Amino acid sequence: MSADNQPRLRRPVLLDNPNADRIRKVSALAGRPARRRTGEVLVEGPQAVREAVRFCGRDLIDVYISEDAAERYPELVAEAKKATHWVHPMTAEVGRAISPDCQGIAAVVKDFRTDGLPKIDWDFVVVMAETQDPGNAGNIIRAADAAGADGIIACSGTVDISSPKVVRASAGSVFHLPSITNVGFDEVAEWVKARGMRLVAADGGGSIDLFDAEDGLESLDLAAPIAWVFGNEAHGFERIDTSAFDHSVAIPLAGHAESLNVSSAAAVCLFSTARTRRRMGA
Repeated sequence: MSADNQPRLRRPVLLDNPNADRIRKVSALAGRPARRRTGEVLVEGPQAVREAVRFCGRDLIDVYISEDAAERYPELVAEAKKATHWVHPMTAEVGRAISPDCQGIAAVVKDFRTDGLPKIDWDFVVVMAETQDPGNAGNIIRAADAAGADGIIACSGTVDISSPKVVRASAGSVFHLPSITNVGFDEVAEWVKARGMRLVAADGGGSIDLFDAEDGLESLDLAAPIAWVFGNEAHGFERIDTSAFDHSVAIPLAGHAESLNVSSAAAVCLFSTARTRRRMGA
């Protein structure tokens, strides 16, 4: 076949109308109703989109990249084009219409959450019980991922972890480990106990000192199967049955700070657990 007769690949059309129906549908995914209706999730920003491209596989639906962002992140553009045919160039104005927080890069993926508790056995689990702030939830998921947790359970009353704000705060960790939703705390507690895990609350008024537990001076063995529970930013565990907890753990504070926020506390507790498990070969 001569060069003149070779099939020509169509150049992707530049998306330049911020009011187009397609753009409106994508931007609507910032809201829960659109996510529920479509079963799709909006991913904002280069870091979260990069992880979606690398880990979502066939659940990656579309990628949108502005001309400026394509120049700043050429390696991300190359990865996205290997992962899907649906990489759409767009103007900066369209990017802002999709999301003012996307930095010129956005993606749409299928909903990554799973309803109902898994039948497989985990031994290092993170439970969010009515955690409300998207930034805190995303940071807890990121810390859980980095510490080597098996999965995340977001109990009923917790912020929607498919929210773009949670996805962005997690830096894409939502795509790295299973996320369970639409389960009540009582059901989670029963599931944890049935699998031989201890249900452990991170609580400023807890009776066990985390550092003493890490040093083996407490009855809590951080290397054994464990489910950490992190509560509501304002109310803590006031709205759940705390009698289900096997242990309540406090982080010792050396300075004048009254407390840590829930995501900072989660990072300390989870890495204390990870360090102990590593030392004990768990």
